[in-house]
Amino acid sequence: MMLLESRPNVQQLGISYPDYQDWKRNTHSFENAAAVAWRDYVLNEPGTPEHVHGMEVSSGLFSTLGVKLMQGREISSSEDKRDGAPVAIISDLLWRERFLSSPQAVGRAVTMDGEQFTIVGVLPPGFRLWSDAEVYTSLERGEPLLYSDRTIHALAAIGRLRPGVSMGQADAELSSVQQNLDRLYPRADRNLGINVMPLKQSIVGDTGGTLLMLLGAVGIVLLIACTNVANLLLAHAAARTREFAIRSAMGASRVRVVRQLLTESVLLALTGGVLALVLAPAAMKLMLAYIPRSVPRTANIGVNLPVLLFALGISLVVGVAFGLAPALRGSRVDAQSSLKAGERGSTQIRTRSQNALVIVQMALTLMLLVGSGLLLRTIHDLRKVNPGFNTSHLTTFQVGLSPSLTRTASSTRTAYQQLLERIPRVPGVQAADFTNIVPLSEHDNGGPFWIGAQQSTSMQDAPHALYFETGPDYLQTMGIPLLRGRYFTADDTSSSAPVVVIDSVLAQTYFPGRDPIGENITVAHWRTARVIGVVGHVRHWGLGDPGTYNPSQIYISFYQISDEWVPAFARDLSVAVRTSPDAESIMPALRNVVYSAGNDQAVFNVQTMQQIISDSMASERLPMILLAAFAVLALVLASVGIYGVIFYSVTLRVREIGIRVALGANRRDVFRMVIGNGLSLAFAGLLIGAGGSLVLPRLLSSFGKLLYGVRTSDPLTFIAASLVLLSAALVACYLPARRAMRIDPMRALRTE
Repeated sequence: MMLLESRPNVQQLGISYPDYQDWKRNTHSFENAAAVAWRDYVLNEPGTPEHVHGMEVSSGLFSTLGVKLMQGREISSSEDKRDGAPVAIISDLLWRERFLSSPQAVGRAVTMDGEQFTIVGVLPPGFRLWSDAEVYTSLERGEPLLYSDRTIHALAAIGRLRPGVSMGQADAELSSVQQNLDRLYPRADRNLGINVMPLKQSIVGDTGGTLLMLLGAVGIVLLIACTNVANLLLAHAAARTREFAIRSAMGASRVRVVRQLLTESVLLALTGGVLALVLAPAAMKLMLAYIPRSVPRTANIGVNLPVLLFALGISLVVGVAFGLAPALRGSRVDAQSSLKAGERGSTQIRTRSQNALVIVQMALTLMLLVGSGLLLRTIHDLRKVNPGFNTSHLTTFQVGLSPSLTRTASSTRTAYQQLLERIPRVPGVQAADFTNIVPLSEHDNGGPFWIGAQQSTSMQDAPHALYFETGPDYLQTMGIPLLRGRYFTADDTSSSAPVVVIDSVLAQTYFPGRDPIGENITVAHWRTARVIGVVGHVRHWGLGDPGTYNPSQIYISFYQISDEWVPAFARDLSVAVRTSPDAESIMPALRNVVYSAGNDQAVFNVQTMQQIISDSMASERLPMILLAAFAVLALVLASVGIYGVIFYSVTLRVREIGIRVALGANRRDVFRMVIGNGLSLAFAGLLIGAGGSLVLPRLLSSFGKLLYGVRTSDPLTFIAASLVLLSAALVACYLPARRAMRIDPMRALRTE
């Protein structure tokens, strides 16, 4: 189970370490529990300096997860203390790359952020908890300011239920404990709730709905393909009527004929399934290239035994399901009438089933076209959204400063100051500065604040804002517009009066109708500061963010934060650089600037702002790409389907068309008749598909969440999708119509 706290309007909130300890002491629903926090390191030794993702974990995490280490052991309870021995567990990947899969890796020392850790364990291959962490260290030995304060919610907890205990019982017990904490610590815990959910749900998140939607789209494409096959089998069965009549006359039973036709359809389906499996690896590589990093377990995606069995099963099912109707119809023949020369069946009766299948194809194809069109409109509208800053020629990266430069708060500030003095000297760099969180990265650094110096009686009742700890030139570097007052300057330091810059949302919400410049704001865990400027709002939580979570933003000068907080924030600082040419040509020079201050420093997490924006739209872009691919495939299949039906209809009506022409019908009339037949099927499919396209998105909540700036009933999208489908149908009908125009009445009547 995933264990979190909650507050009004925020369902998933991290927990404080003191609250977690109280939960663990006072509950009996869990067999074991552990807490985790995210913490990255610079791996100094062995080898060259390198950034590694890490986690700080309490003792017993892997036994709680049921994970057996490949080598060594877990972090013990004696090591998970403030004065415990510095130990680490490493991932299988790091073990293979840095220690060359050496069995002697356990017991060796590694230096991270200038501190030496002893490796006590190696994780099994493929282990992943939320992210690809490579190093796991003791939680208690982490930052004491973060883990000793009951008002700082920096952790997540995982618990394994005891046998026989339900999630509801655990929820009730934790709620009782939390209510008691509310009474004991009203300033920190009042109005805090708990949130218990399956760990799988926490890891997968809301991607399940999107994946099910895409699975439905695959099913639609499969259904369209199967209707094509059914149409082919119906036509094939009609062409073999005389053969089946002869077989029946010679004593073949209807069951035997059905069995033969089903065998043929199953073999056809299995052949298609085998061909699909041959092409699947290449298609898989192409698809994985577009899957965003936020989608969990992408490393597990592949063509394996379950996929093979599923493909085999689907091939057998569709082979039987869509071959059964043609088989039954083909076996139902009257031997005597079928063998009579010149005996003909009604063309209308023969093609009625095929026409119905084409209409279904058209309807399903329109639904896919509308779905992909709505997502395309969403991406288009998102790209037009102003994020609140200038995104052009902007690059961000992080620097793992040398441990020798970050021993004290003062030396850390000096190291960043000197780095920011050297970077603008690189040719092509226009401006540069740093921030603890990069816009649109969705990293959280929220906390409570209140207007004036009078503190709130409860941290949870106080308004919350997103805090940016930045350098003095960060706002200018990002191009965030100044609406009132002034930006930070180099004079805003720890020795000067504390000041903050707020965004327009906070100003409008808490200072309506008056000028906030000169007003005081108290920032929790810091102090009371004077507002010196108001800047534009930045869409940090995504271009389509409605602004329901931490919409207010407060900027604080990194050089004014308290000394004890400097190490905690310095680890997360990112440098933003605005350049005149592309960043790729300047990045080597920027790396050299960093390395010139020490060869034990690392540059990592290099991203252009365009890449960050693209990643922020990944949840909408992936379904759009896949739905568009499915829609194009469905359009091709539907076009082939209507072409086949119209072509077959023309073949059956050769004699009729010959008579029409012989009696004086214009060839253009014949052309219009054939085209009209095809378009009538397309229009029937459009009507049904339009109805389905209006109803289905309302039933699929996961689809509605992907849309921005466009309604599910957007008329422009429906018109465009309909025109595309009608154009494809018109092109598909053109060749059969041309063939019908060229029918020679004398030859047709003579042949018939």
